[in-house]
Amino acid sequence: MDTIRLEVWLYGPLARYSDNTESKSHAKMFIEMPQDLRMRDILELMSLPTEERGMTFINGNLCAMPGLQPDMDHSFKDGDRVAFFHLKSMWPFQYRDGAAMAPELKTSLDSKKKRHHLNKPGTN
Repeated sequence: MDTIRLEVWLYGPLARYSDNTESKSHAKMFIEMPQDLRMRDILELMSLPTEERGMTFINGNLCAMPGLQPDMDHSFKDGDRVAFFHLKSMWPFQYRDGAAMAPELKTSLDSKKKRHHLNKPGTN
């Protein structure tokens, strides 16, 4: 079975789900996994309850928010970067004017008519 490698960042109290104990404010780790695993599998592998995550980004694209997690079946490619922010974490500064969104989140927000956020020009 082919494997892929993910770069995973955990911010705030979620850093405790990493094997990296250098910082209590954030952690970076790499996960090697079969290429057919989904977001739900990564969370299970890390023993990270999905209810504890706030904003989640995949390759810089917003893919989940508190109470709206359409990314559970997202599949990954080798080299993808995933960032999990705790529920108490603030909106990351670099996204203050909006963020590119993963297609699953954009579709979910549009269908619920809950989109109060503008994408940056040139983003999806």
